[in-house]
Amino acid sequence: MTSSFDFAPLFPAGLPAPSARWTGLAKYNFVGGNNDSEQVPLDELIEATNTALRREGRSLATYGLAHGPQGYLPLREFLVTKLERDAGISCTVDDLLIVSGSLQALDLVNATLLARGDTVIFEQESYQGSLTRLARLGVKVVGIPLDKDGMRMDVLATTLADLKSRGIRPKYIYTIPTVQNPTGSIMPESRRAELVRLATEYSVPIFEDDCYADLVWSGQRPPAIYAMSPNGGVIHIGSFSKSIAPALRVGFVVAPWEVMSRMLALKTDAGSGALEQMVLATYCKPHFASHVPALTKALRTKLDTLMEALDEQFGTAAEFDEPKGGIFLWVKLPDQVDTLRLYQAALAAGVSINPGPEWSTSKEHSSSRLRLCFASPTHQQIRDGVAVLAEVCRKEFGVPARSANVETRA
Repeated sequence: MTSSFDFAPLFPAGLPAPSARWTGLAKYNFVGGNNDSEQVPLDELIEATNTALRREGRSLATYGLAHGPQGYLPLREFLVTKLERDAGISCTVDDLLIVSGSLQALDLVNATLLARGDTVIFEQESYQGSLTRLARLGVKVVGIPLDKDGMRMDVLATTLADLKSRGIRPKYIYTIPTVQNPTGSIMPESRRAELVRLATEYSVPIFEDDCYADLVWSGQRPPAIYAMSPNGGVIHIGSFSKSIAPALRVGFVVAPWEVMSRMLALKTDAGSGALEQMVLATYCKPHFASHVPALTKALRTKLDTLMEALDEQFGTAAEFDEPKGGIFLWVKLPDQVDTLRLYQAALAAGVSINPGPEWSTSKEHSSSRLRLCFASPTHQQIRDGVAVLAEVCRKEFGVPARSANVETRA
């Protein structure tokens, strides 16, 4: 429907650029945080839905199901047990807030702590959704380089000292320590302890995004930073999007009441979707612990297929470190490849990728990098899509074809 009424003069300054109309997914879709459709536990979710609705479906007539604004009580009770077991976090149901995906958690934390002109510290490569939000808020982001173990503490220490000397106290240090997005690294426990020490010394809270922490190949993860902090200066967020299904839109926050009470006052959506919470609580108690290892096993085989396809099509022209879990591979192409341009050319050929500059505080450092989500496409789509991507790289940027005598990675 077209409108003759002109709304343009009414739009306030600072709105994000308008969205394009949805035209569907690319034939070979390597973008977003989508998961493996074959691994959605459909039968068990159907059973859990029936059970939950029969048991207490009539409570949907009440906002908050009479469990209060922090979310469905049985789901919070499950999380208390899960977080203790998996992350070493000791908390109660009163320390937890159920939110509409971890994106709402990001928005609530930012709305609680940030004002235009504030400074925050980030990993140099980080989640695009976090970076774009801060740009809209007019917040200055200081990026800290990463190595194979995550954020570098030596650079963080000098950065904190420099900011303090200029009278700047960052509002938080944002980190994705367990299966970092996009690099897939896991910060070791010793480095987490140093991060807590520095944050305590400079009185800066840590914002811990643990969205991917369930998807560790080894099944073993270090304790959450929240669990290691002696003074409660950590806000911890997580999600069921990567472990169960992204479209359920259920995430959670663990935070001190001083912060939680402020976030509750800002959560003005009359509560996150209750049916999703009821179904998840009913499903997770008996099934979560066995579902996650099966999911990570399937994801690991897709990662192997992607790495093999990249070796086959690009050889040494595609560089990457094997991630320790998750659903993404962070790839470095030759310097002449501008992945923002590659994005457009690849999309025209039916392949969607995430260009590196959108996932970095340093656009130059990431100009030839890209993020590939391997969870959603099938094994055959991964192989075919990488072949098309390689052809585009050869045609558009002169990336050489992989020579037959180049050995694949060990």
